[in-house]
Amino acid sequence: MAGAALGAGLLAVTATLSFGLAAVGGAAVTAQRVAGAADAAALAAADAASGAVVAAEDPCAVAARVALASRARVTSCALVGLVATVQVQAAYAGLAAVSRARAGPPEER
Repeated sequence: MAGAALGAGLLAVTATLSFGLAAVGGAAVTAQRVAGAADAAALAAADAASGAVVAAEDPCAVAARVALASRARVTSCALVGLVATVQVQAAYAGLAAVSRARAGPPEER
């Protein structure tokens, strides 16, 4: 009987650890996906602002469309000249993963 209780206890601990590691892994994947979405959205906005990509939409609308393709949404978008700063958010297990990116021409020194 003691062996069965020990086995059940080990099984419960193993299952709990497995679920915890799966949750942490999923959160890490979501964070990386959101970071990539922010980079892509900022680049798209900067390209639309500079005219490198012809778009009938506002550069921030282009950024929102690009972020949506990565299952994320733009929460803020700002253009200063040709430099775009975009903040993107996506949810995982009820928590928000947020990332910010900036893109534009290189700074002159």
